Amino acid sequence: MSKLHRYSINTRWTGNRGSGTLDYRAYSRDHVIQAPEKSAEIEASSDPDFRGDKRRYNPEELFVSSLSSCHMLWYLHLASVNGVVVLDYEDRAEGTMLETDGGAGRFTQVTLRPRVRIADPAKVDLANRLHEEVGQKCYIANSVKVPLAYEPETTAADN
Repeated sequence: MSKLHRYSINTRWTGNRGSGTLDYRAYSRDHVIQAPEKSAEIEASSDPDFRGDKRRYNPEELFVSSLSSCHMLWYLHLASVNGVVVLDYEDRAEGTMLETDGGAGRFTQVTLRPRVRIADPAKVDLANRLHEEVGQKCYIANSVKVPLAYEPETTAADN
């Protein structure tokens, strides 16, 4: 049985320096992202190469973060139902974007590098295999056309 989910986001530009978009250099790329019933806004901007504020998240980072978070949450679920006790999980994900001459662009690769520490050394192989199943289940990964690569590393806790 299918179930339809809806997600609402409010993106509000905060970069009007008094003259709006009168000139390409006249405005800031700053904006805030907020969702209903969330306690905090995400301060965002564009990539610094596109006149953005490097102290704020940019859409490209949020895109890679979405893939990484979705993978992690599915992984933790599958680990739990398969008897793999995860003690620590960290992903140093990276995305590569190609900007074309006309100013357009696209992501050419996203690599997830989850480093997982589990309780039982006998389950390291299973823990690694779960990443492939996650790749088939993650809603975000199933919604994009960029190639995704997985470079998992699983270790067991010292006994």
